[in-house]
Amino acid sequence: MTALAQRYEFVYLFDVTNGNPNGDPDAGNLPRLDPETNRGLVTDVCLKRKIRNFVTLAKDNAAGHAIYMQEKAILNNQHKLAWDALDIPPDAKDQYKRLPKDEAKARAITAWMCTNFFDVRTFGAVMTTGINAGQVRGPVQLAFASSIDPVVPLEISITRMAVTTEGEAEKQSGDNRTMGRKHIIPYGLYRVHGFISAKLAERTGFSDDDLALLWQSLINMFEHDRSAARGEMAARGLYVFRHADALGNAPAHVLFDKVNVERVNGEKGTPAHGFSDYKVTVDENMPDGVESQTLL
Repeated sequence: MTALAQRYEFVYLFDVTNGNPNGDPDAGNLPRLDPETNRGLVTDVCLKRKIRNFVTLAKDNAAGHAIYMQEKAILNNQHKLAWDALDIPPDAKDQYKRLPKDEAKARAITAWMCTNFFDVRTFGAVMTTGINAGQVRGPVQLAFASSIDPVVPLEISITRMAVTTEGEAEKQSGDNRTMGRKHIIPYGLYRVHGFISAKLAERTGFSDDDLALLWQSLINMFEHDRSAARGEMAARGLYVFRHADALGNAPAHVLFDKVNVERVNGEKGTPAHGFSDYKVTVDENMPDGVESQTLL
C-alpha cells in the first residue's frame, strides 16, 4: 500500500447524554473538567482507545491490523515478535535491550511493527523498553476534546440488591442492599481537533486505506462502545480539510476556525440540554490548495 500523500486536519464533534465520557481516576472517577471554565474534557488517550477497539471489531486482527496497545498486553512480547519474525539474533551482551548495530536490521524491526500493528503506524509508539523495537512518531495526532459549554456533573446514588460474601450479608442483618455512587453529565457536546501528517505517514506506511478506516472508526466507534457508565454517546460531526501538498497549504488553526458551533437555544456559557441547542456551520471559503469535506 502507498503511504498517504496529502496532509489533513479535521474537526470532530461528539456528545454525551446522562453518562460519563471520561472519568478522572484522581477525582473518584468524576467526569474530567477544566476547573477554570467548568467545560468537560476527554483525553486523546480515551478517544484513541475507542478507535483501537473499533478496528479490532472491524478487522478481527487481520494482517496488518493487529493492535499493539491492547488490554493486558505485555509490550515486550509484542516487540519480540518483530525480532523473531525477522530472525534477528539479540546482542550477546545487551540481549534485546538495544537495537542491532546494523542500521538496516534496526530499521527493519521498527518497520515490521508499523506494518503489522495498525495503531503503531497510526499513532506511533515508544517501543524502547526491555526488548527494544525502536520509536515511532505517528502521523495521526489528537488534541484533548473540550465541551462547547460548561457541564454540570451529577452524583447519583444507586443501590445494589446483593452482597459479595456471606460475611457481608451477616453485617447487613438480612438486608442485602448496598449503596453506591454514579457520576454523570446530563448533556455535553464535545469538540476535538485532529492532525494527519503526510510526511510522518511516509515513515510509518500509514495509507489511504488506513485513513478510510480511521474515518469509519470516528463515525461508528460509539455504536460499539455502549455501557451503563457512558450513557448515550454519539458522533455528531466530522469535518475534514485536505491539503493539495504533503506539507500543507494553510495553517491548521485557520482551518479549524472555519467550523463554527453556535448556541441557538438557551444562553451561551450555560449548560445545554441537547444537540438541537446548537447549530454547526462551515465556511466554505477555503485557502488555495485546501478542500473541505463533511463526512458526518
